[in-house]
Amino acid sequence: MDLGLRGKIAVVTGGSIGIGLAVAEGLAAEGCDVVIAARDKARADAAAADVAGAHGVRTLAVGCDVATAEGCQHLVEATAAFGGADILINNAGTGSNETIQDAEDARWQYYWDLHVMAAVRLARGLVPQMKGKGGGVILHNASICAVQPLYYEPIYNTTKAALMMFSKNLAEEVVGDNIRVNCINPGLILTGDWIKTAKQLAGADGYQAHLQGVADEVGGMKRFATPAELANTFVFLCSDKASYTTGSAYFVDGGWLKTV
Repeated sequence: MDLGLRGKIAVVTGGSIGIGLAVAEGLAAEGCDVVIAARDKARADAAAADVAGAHGVRTLAVGCDVATAEGCQHLVEATAAFGGADILINNAGTGSNETIQDAEDARWQYYWDLHVMAAVRLARGLVPQMKGKGGGVILHNASICAVQPLYYEPIYNTTKAALMMFSKNLAEEVVGDNIRVNCINPGLILTGDWIKTAKQLAGADGYQAHLQGVADEVGGMKRFATPAELANTFVFLCSDKASYTTGSAYFVDGGWLKTV
């Protein structure tokens, strides 16, 4: 199936590992040129080289912290020099662990900047590039926790819910410019962070059983998805085959969500 992505330029934040790298690889496999943004420039360089070598596309590694205005501006300028964005994947983010009573203002501010203001700033910077090319696609990687919160990460839950609402508002603002905006809310995705935490809690010999226990508790399919499984949804929503989708939120959670 031709997804109509060949020659498009896709920007992926948090693109050097985990979900972001899987999305970058999925888009590159369909012929997209890819801008891989990450705080660790060396890791971004390595990921960009691997993606280019595997798929024969152009890639650009950008070292930047999108939790800052300066980092976002650097990414916008680098993308313009690369040819301008057709696709933006706002993926950079991380979980939190705190209580509302104990978390200081600075912690709230950091996650707000990373999960929300990065999306705001990159929209302001990259939407004009998309308009100049006749349209584009923006996808926000939020979380099932945006609507079904986990008790131990109130800041993550709150900022991901805000990202989901921002996605809806941006979709309405740019629909007339042929720019589609959607939000993806993943469930259990087996990233390095999950494995690291499981090993810390259960040891090298017990981490797999620990992860299975988490999946069993969640229910639904009772397993973690691979980053590549999630990336398939991102790639489809970027494609011409998803041309009537905008302003929506898509749950890729294996049946974890308990509401309709």
